[in-house]
Amino acid sequence: MTPILVFDIETIPDVEGLRNLHGHPSSMDDAEVAEIAFSARREKTGSDFLPHHLHRVAAISCVFRDDDGFRVRSLGNLQDGEARLVNDFFRVIDKYTPQLVSWNGGGFDLPVLHYRAMINGVVASRYWEMGNEDRDFKWNNYLSRYHTRHLDLMDLLALYTGRANAPLDDLAKLCGFPGKLGVDGSQVWTLYQEGRLKEIRDYCETDVVNTYLVYCRFQLMRGELTQAGYDEEVALVRSTLSAMDSKHWKEYLACWPTK
Repeated sequence: MTPILVFDIETIPDVEGLRNLHGHPSSMDDAEVAEIAFSARREKTGSDFLPHHLHRVAAISCVFRDDDGFRVRSLGNLQDGEARLVNDFFRVIDKYTPQLVSWNGGGFDLPVLHYRAMINGVVASRYWEMGNEDRDFKWNNYLSRYHTRHLDLMDLLALYTGRANAPLDDLAKLCGFPGKLGVDGSQVWTLYQEGRLKEIRDYCETDVVNTYLVYCRFQLMRGELTQAGYDEEVALVRSTLSAMDSKHWKEYLACWPTK
């Protein structure tokens, strides 16, 4: 089977970048620098959501599904910086040329990763292939919106119109999956400032499992999985998580009753 890589990122404000762009003194603490940026953004747009290039990657979590099974993990470790995380993500693509799957990856995750790879000097030649070296990529690459090497489920299910977008949490729960477990993206900056990076990574991991389960339901809907194949895949996810000892997976499974 073609390897499947489901991915999600969590981000924080690029405080050092904001200092560099706006001349904030080094004596100003990170929270104050970020709040100035949030305030300016709210005044301009009504939202404190910063432009994509001013998000710094704090965590990247992935589901990897291939002939060897189902795995879920966050890239790197708690001590690794952004450059290592971004490099590891694109290195997986270079090595395996997987089917990428995301929820709003085209609208947020990948543009952020593009900017942060450039800022950190990360090489991602396979990802950026568009047919010059591999002709198959001319007709199906990771970058073109209507190609399928990257499948942004939110965008596709909404038929490429933002008016019909659905939150992952809602759709996962409507399909009978656990959805989010008490943390959402708006809390990531606060958690990060409190030194709770592991909780951010745990939350991100549950999001990629939700995305993978919704992807399996999508594959059932489009006839790529039979009902039996779908049931086997969901059972594999459940059994894999049951064998993991982490608290967040115990909580996740507790919210996912068997039928």
